[in-house]
Amino acid sequence: MIGPDILRTLAMMALCLTCTMARADISLDVGYLRVTAPVAPTLSNLDPIPQNNGLAGAQTGLQDNQTTGKFLGQRYHLATAHVPQDADVLAAARNMLATSPFLILDAPVETLLAIADLPEAKGAIVFNVSAGDVSLRDTACRANVLHSLPSDAMRTDALAQMLVKKRWTDLVMITGPHPADTAYATAMRASLRKFGLTLSDEKDWDANADMRRTASQEIPLFTQSFGDYDALIIADEVHDFGRYVLYNTWAARPVVGSEGVSARTWSPVIEQWGASQLQSRFEQQHARDMTGLDYAAWAAMRTLGEAMTRTGANDAATLRRYILSDRFELAGFKGRPLTYRTWNGQLRQPIAIVHPRALVAQAPLEGFLHQINELDSLGLDRPESTCEAFQ
Repeated sequence: MIGPDILRTLAMMALCLTCTMARADISLDVGYLRVTAPVAPTLSNLDPIPQNNGLAGAQTGLQDNQTTGKFLGQRYHLATAHVPQDADVLAAARNMLATSPFLILDAPVETLLAIADLPEAKGAIVFNVSAGDVSLRDTACRANVLHSLPSDAMRTDALAQMLVKKRWTDLVMITGPHPADTAYATAMRASLRKFGLTLSDEKDWDANADMRRTASQEIPLFTQSFGDYDALIIADEVHDFGRYVLYNTWAARPVVGSEGVSARTWSPVIEQWGASQLQSRFEQQHARDMTGLDYAAWAAMRTLGEAMTRTGANDAATLRRYILSDRFELAGFKGRPLTYRTWNGQLRQPIAIVHPRALVAQAPLEGFLHQINELDSLGLDRPESTCEAFQ
């Protein structure tokens, strides 16, 4: 069965044959800059990070753009650079921005902001594909930065909706020691307050504990003081200790958050809405599953392709206006069109709630309404955001 996203894409291709044929022989150059920071050590090596994580998604998006573009006389090119965080990252960014105002950026928050504030980045479109930090959509927003990756708040809001729906209201949480763990826990607390939930208890994980051999003895003792509860939230975004908590808790209760039932940008278990075609295409090209970072980079590349196809233009100002307009829609294989929030540049998108073997639900869940767009029940809504750069 052909999904709605596939039908929408085919309709778009048919429409574009008539609406933009006059703008043949137009090209779009895009840069992909990856800034690598040291990876925190974890207890297990079972989940190695692909060397081309993110870049593979951009390459698949490039091929999708080229498939449509060849019928319209449109060409797309992708230049890539990989720079360690302790190298001259700003010089690398300047070099890429000198050749194109379109930059897909996989970088830590501080580096992303430094690049966005470069004089060379004024008037550019920078896509954030790896930083979920809520402040980037709030107090630290930049007018030239769009976010194709969901914020941490969007993912924790999705999980909170599921907790409300399941009536799991007695909640406890374990937070890891890394900054990403702390940021996730902060977003989780805010989401619980937003949806009328609270934590009855929480603990910090001991970073020196090694659970590979002693989890069955240590985890029950560590969680015993929680007593009875409905669900245990794990804030372990580097995936260090969380895997050892499952099925080893003192009370036999569901585990959610960074492990167990999780809210994800993308997952191999998503098959509906034409997603299986995207999954298969990606796997054929890169011989592995698509990650959330891959999906965000794919969405960034496809955003540019959709905008150029619809407008027949390749300048940043025209494409930005169109992307942030109510005419823009991206078929993102998530069951409904994806659009950008005009107040902070965040890509609206459903969030999958999954376990490693299947899709559990997709947020926003039924019953969580919004006066304008139900997708705005996830993450910072217009009244909640203090971003002023987009005004």
